[in-house]
Amino acid sequence: MRPVLRTARSPRRAVPTAIAALLAVVAVGCAPQPEEDASGSASTSASGSSCAQGDLSTKTSGKLTVATDEPAYEPWFKDDDPKNGEGFESAVAYAVAKQLGYDKADVVWQSVPFNKAFAPGAKTFDFDINQVSISDERKKAVDFSSGYYDVRQAVVALKGSAAAKATGIADLRKLHLGAQVGTTSLNYIQDVVKPTRDAAAYAKNDQAKSALKNGQIDAIVVDLPTAFYITSAEVTDAKIVGQFENQGGTPEQFGLVLDKGSALTSCVTTAVDALREDGTLAKIEQEWLSDAVDAPVLK
Repeated sequence: MRPVLRTARSPRRAVPTAIAALLAVVAVGCAPQPEEDASGSASTSASGSSCAQGDLSTKTSGKLTVATDEPAYEPWFKDDDPKNGEGFESAVAYAVAKQLGYDKADVVWQSVPFNKAFAPGAKTFDFDINQVSISDERKKAVDFSSGYYDVRQAVVALKGSAAAKATGIADLRKLHLGAQVGTTSLNYIQDVVKPTRDAAAYAKNDQAKSALKNGQIDAIVVDLPTAFYITSAEVTDAKIVGQFENQGGTPEQFGLVLDKGSALTSCVTTAVDALREDGTLAKIEQEWLSDAVDAPVLK
């Protein structure tokens, strides 16, 4: 993914201390600072920042390092095994890899926690795929590809509960809602629902689901495909209360996460755009997310 920028090092010279200090101040003030090499295994591909198929300037030459969280949930991945190519995001990752000129055997998976994927700092992966919504705030720390999936947020509550009877946002305001920390799901609670009680934030969706099952919260907010999976396979006595409309007229999209300033960003974006244009993304979505087609809209 992102080539690690290295600073050319000059031979050491016997420069007087005061002059050396002045030169250091000038250099820091005027020059953009290079990213540090986190892995020490940067590719030395002669293609530099080009998009030559199978010869990108990746973390490891000849390989494409793709990251996601652990565990990897359905319907995005299957059997908690990103390598099997099953599940929407696993299939998308391999489709992007193929578009970039990498065979399945050349894809190396890496486990990276959700919040760490878009945190500031150098990354150890070429791109991360983990239901990370593209936002201006996150773009300050990382690069994104163009969106590979348009997503809506949804509310899940136990059947027969007061929360399950909600028909609009006003009904949700008096409830105790929960979501995974750092997600747009939590943002929807805070910015769209604006409940009278502080939302419960959890490190993992599993913890939010447990809190729902144990009655510690009234409902959780997750993306719509995840909501369908939770209610059909994980918390079968729960139901989808409804989905939110997109805010501001711009659809929320998941994007692949890359290092800030990565030379691979344009290549990966071009690959995603090509997959959208030729219908590959739609076919993958139909195969893995076809159940997540509809739910009542909460207004």
